Amino acid sequence: MEVVGDSSRDGDVALVRLAIEGDRIVDADAEGLERPVAGLRLLEAAAVPGETLAADALANALGQVFQAEPDPARVAVAMSGGVDSAVASLHAGPHAIGVTLRLWIDPVAPDSERACCSPEAVIAARETCHARGLPHVTLDLRDEFRRAVVAPFIRGYARGETPNPCIRCNGSFRFAELLAFAKRAGASRLATGHYARIVEHRGRPLLARARDLEKDQTYMLARLDPRLLDRIWFPLGEQTKDETRAEAAAAGISAASRRESQEACFLGGGNYRDFVSRHGLEKQEGEIVDERGNHLGTHGGFWRFTPGQRRGLGVSAREPLYVVSTDPGANTVVVGPRESLGVETISARGRLYVRVNRAEVKWRYRSPAVPAAVEETEHGFRLALDTPAYGVAAGQAAVLYDAGMVVGAGVL
Repeated sequence: MEVVGDSSRDGDVALVRLAIEGDRIVDADAEGLERPVAGLRLLEAAAVPGETLAADALANALGQVFQAEPDPARVAVAMSGGVDSAVASLHAGPHAIGVTLRLWIDPVAPDSERACCSPEAVIAARETCHARGLPHVTLDLRDEFRRAVVAPFIRGYARGETPNPCIRCNGSFRFAELLAFAKRAGASRLATGHYARIVEHRGRPLLARARDLEKDQTYMLARLDPRLLDRIWFPLGEQTKDETRAEAAAAGISAASRRESQEACFLGGGNYRDFVSRHGLEKQEGEIVDERGNHLGTHGGFWRFTPGQRRGLGVSAREPLYVVSTDPGANTVVVGPRESLGVETISARGRLYVRVNRAEVKWRYRSPAVPAAVEETEHGFRLALDTPAYGVAAGQAAVLYDAGMVVGAGVL
């Protein structure tokens, strides 16, 4: 079998051709590497450094066919190029293998280097691994990611929803690809740099909040099937972010000072309104009305607004006005006072991982958890909140917690 990997930057191009039999390279045309890869096993070749583009091309070639014999000591580590995954690889030990997903990013994004899946992040992840003599593989999943995550994100806004692409990505795309790679790589488990823990509850593993509650990422991971958790490890779940940075600095990891991305990776530092306007939802003037239908102003597209939004309405009133709802069919935005936003019951499509009568619910990453009564339904669950919630929108994720454990998740 012959595979080809390439890489380009600023007009420079590197090309690698490999002839492979089983898990060994029998012939190679690969200039710019520190040593020849012909005769090496794929696992050994993945640890060979070289010039940036040459090493990138090799990683792209290996990702297409990578396999290795099982080793109970081997841990596959999802590497983002940032400090958290770098420290996770330290915890994984000398038999770790790094893997980075190269995902689709808006080509006109204002700051694509911030994304965890950008070409720059891929290079940083590989250099972190190679500096420790560890193998690293890149999986080019740009087309698959765009179909599985980006397209549904745009369709959600077209329906008047407020989708969360990160929860969708983790729950049905990213971890599926990473676990499949870990199996091919002969790794006993997959480690990531997320701040979360896995605990045993009634004989089954459940996701649980991290020790560092400020960095806790269980909301974004909540749709992970608990049946997969026995193959996943979150080594940073018991430490704080400050401890992670100190550990990276002590180990001389350059990623210790790399800035973090705070939004969906494919936005590349941009905002969702500009993004969806470039990818299918064109500007279209519509009405802003009050709850009685009275005209208050105009807007450039209903999808630019979400329930609870106050800024950017462009209308004046005696009292603060908030987006109460949108009507995609009529391209109308309805606004009203804050009390009009309050809801006391929420229904979600999803599942309960553990049957509970009460839980704490979050419907945004940074929203406070609200106690609620829980009723299981045919396709998910219904919540009766102890206190009204404000700014709840279709498409958001509802995550249920009990004693710090994730006991259910669904989409509103």
